Amino acid sequence: MAIKPVDNESFYREVDEELRREQLTSTWKRYGKWIIAGIVLFLAALAGFLYWQQHKQNQAAEHAEQLTALFEDIQAGKTKGIEPKLDALAKNSGPGYSAAALLTKADVALMQGNDAAAIATFGQVAADEDVAAPWRELALIRQTATQFDKLPPATVIQRLQPLAVAGNPWFGSAGEMVAVAHLKQQKPKEAARIFAAMAKDEGLPESIRSRALQMAGALGVDAVQQADGTAGATKELTQ
Repeated sequence: MAIKPVDNESFYREVDEELRREQLTSTWKRYGKWIIAGIVLFLAALAGFLYWQQHKQNQAAEHAEQLTALFEDIQAGKTKGIEPKLDALAKNSGPGYSAAALLTKADVALMQGNDAAAIATFGQVAADEDVAAPWRELALIRQTATQFDKLPPATVIQRLQPLAVAGNPWFGSAGEMVAVAHLKQQKPKEAARIFAAMAKDEGLPESIRSRALQMAGALGVDAVQQADGTAGATKELTQ
């Protein structure tokens, strides 16, 4: 008697399942140890990563506590012997806390009247490419401001020109120094343009904008702010 098609389908399915079981058994016998070893290695790597991540978090919390304690000592006037502690924190922490510790060390040097040490430390942070750009830019601003009176105007402009543009977070500080450097070079028009741009930049503190508006006006540039707070037209007067 002929086998019904449905029975053929059932037979083929059973054969296929049996072949799959044999293949799985053969594969496991051949590669089972390696599969287990791979799983163990993966779990070990995962555990190591999680441990490292937790360790880094614990270190960051510890460094934050140390820096906060040092800030509190400085605010309380307890600066004697604080430099070695800041140096240790800078040496043993990541780039962020290291930069913060060094900038604090420079500030302490300024408080103690040691401008040379402060300038050197600011320069160290500004030149460290492992430090994030905001920290390096802040250090460059502070370094230049500290030695501004002794620097050639061209050096000030070369250092800070990239930061002295509208929209840059350091536009206020860098813009003022670059503009004054232009004045020292007897270039009032260049200085006036920067002061006018600062007067119109609503992202800057009002004190800086007001000072820039006055300087622009004194240099022959009308940078009047309209009543709604938006910038009016800037008109450079011929001289």
